[in-house]
Amino acid sequence: MKLVIPKQHGAWAMLIIPFLLNMFASHPKWGHLFLFFAWLFFYLATYSFLQMIKLRKQNLYLKSFILFLIFALLFVSVPLFNEPSLFYFGLSLLPLFCINVYYTKTKNERAFLNDVIAIINFGIGGLASFYYGDHTIDETAILLFSLHFFYFFGTILYVKTMIREKHNIRYKYYSWLYHVGIVFVLLLSQYYAFAVAFLPSAVRAIVLYGKKPKMKTIGMIEILNAIYFFFILIMFEI
Repeated sequence: MKLVIPKQHGAWAMLIIPFLLNMFASHPKWGHLFLFFAWLFFYLATYSFLQMIKLRKQNLYLKSFILFLIFALLFVSVPLFNEPSLFYFGLSLLPLFCINVYYTKTKNERAFLNDVIAIINFGIGGLASFYYGDHTIDETAILLFSLHFFYFFGTILYVKTMIREKHNIRYKYYSWLYHVGIVFVLLLSQYYAFAVAFLPSAVRAIVLYGKKPKMKTIGMIEILNAIYFFFILIMFEI
């Protein structure tokens, strides 16, 4: 049986980084391993479901959806037994997922709002990871959610300037102003470690604009940048 695996490099970074950041910022425990695999398989299941809606290849995607969903439910049963309140994090994802379904059905899944919703979705996964470790959502969790959102929002702008909106001069300036502006604001606010974490994003948004790297190269650069962002926060702020 051939399983459906997403090929979007950026989505993997958005899936993993907020979860791990929040896990380390709280109190990591063995149950986080089950929670992570549940989160992974729920993502794979929803991806298969959306592809089934988009491409209408029922047999191929339905089998993957069912299998991934079964694994997700099995893995989530352990942390859910220990922390039943995790159910509400899953519940909060449903209206956001409905927006994803709408954009998929209208064949406009690359819409800017849909990308922003994806960032929020993955951020909620991070909040669930923090809550599972600390049994609360405090200022640290909100800070990490915000940093995750601001980082990947910049990624959306940058990727659009490199691919779909590469001839749109407005997107270029949106991207440049955003990336430089956020570093500038962080420096003025004396959040120096955060500014260092965001600095490579600003550099690559400006230096690589107008270049024509392959899609795979763009994806790999984003993965490396996300890993850098992750380790800067781990080393200096968590």
